[in-house]
Amino acid sequence: MNQERLYISLERLTPYSKEFLLGLYERMALIREFEEQVKYLFLAGSMPGTIHQCQGQEATAVGVCSALAPQDYITSTHRPHGHALAKGLTPLEILTELFGKGTGCCKGKGGSMHIGNMEKGMPPAIAIVAGGIPIATGMALANKMQKRQEVVACFFGDGATSEGAFHEGVNMGAIWNLPVIYVCENNFYGASTHVSKVTRKESVIDRASGYGIPGHTIEGNDVLAVYEATRQAAEECRKGRGPVLLELLTYRMTGHSRRDPCLYQPKEEREAWGRRDPIEVLGRGLVLRDDIQESDLERIRNKVNQEIMDAIEDARQEPEPTLADLTTDVYA
Repeated sequence: MNQERLYISLERLTPYSKEFLLGLYERMALIREFEEQVKYLFLAGSMPGTIHQCQGQEATAVGVCSALAPQDYITSTHRPHGHALAKGLTPLEILTELFGKGTGCCKGKGGSMHIGNMEKGMPPAIAIVAGGIPIATGMALANKMQKRQEVVACFFGDGATSEGAFHEGVNMGAIWNLPVIYVCENNFYGASTHVSKVTRKESVIDRASGYGIPGHTIEGNDVLAVYEATRQAAEECRKGRGPVLLELLTYRMTGHSRRDPCLYQPKEEREAWGRRDPIEVLGRGLVLRDDIQESDLERIRNKVNQEIMDAIEDARQEPEPTLADLTTDVYA
């Protein structure tokens, strides 16, 4: 991994409007602030359950979801907060769910690892490692059989590529040319185990050739690179030339879960990836433009901070589930 700071050049930024670029920055800043505030709420014992956070991986969620159409779907993992916010769920509906309130996006029954909103294109996240891959493949099969144009983007981590569900799901998607984008967020650690200890292949993308599908390794902390790769992959899927495997190289700046101090991540490695913080990477590029100032970025950061704080207070006031809610939405 390159130890130097990551930059997005002015030349790459020029084709995009100011509004689009600031929108990317705002969505990533929103995810970061959301995760930071949730961390403190859990440490204070204000929320039940547990959390798996995504600080440092904001560009993968925002880059992918910004390239999708509103009617497209995503599937997520045990680390779903960023995906949900990037797909359009509001901080309030997610926070209400995390507080276990009856008005949460999953009526308080999902919690952190199972958030979603079908109306916004996100089935409740699946916490089983690789569990979302066959689900996304099945959703893509349904789209193809119904001659629909929707694409499914399936998020999973590097650890999921060693699960049987990955091989079975991707192989099925390949043999039936399904409109699904398999998105591997390779942060190099499956819980506390480095990817080098579980596979002899240096790159996840090497697996794509085994299924006869295109695969691309992308700088996952460069939101524009992720956006452009996903947009191209979605176009291929809509033309009936899917699926596509994307490997997004990124790094989580937090533990696997809230009890993980990350002692297995070498200090030098953490510092190197810290210089490639995706929000700072985009911000360094944006201020090179004549029409964007540092004050614009500061205004966005202040805006999202207030939005999260307001959502926290509103979520606290939402009603608790009732005893009768125990038997609603139960099918077996």
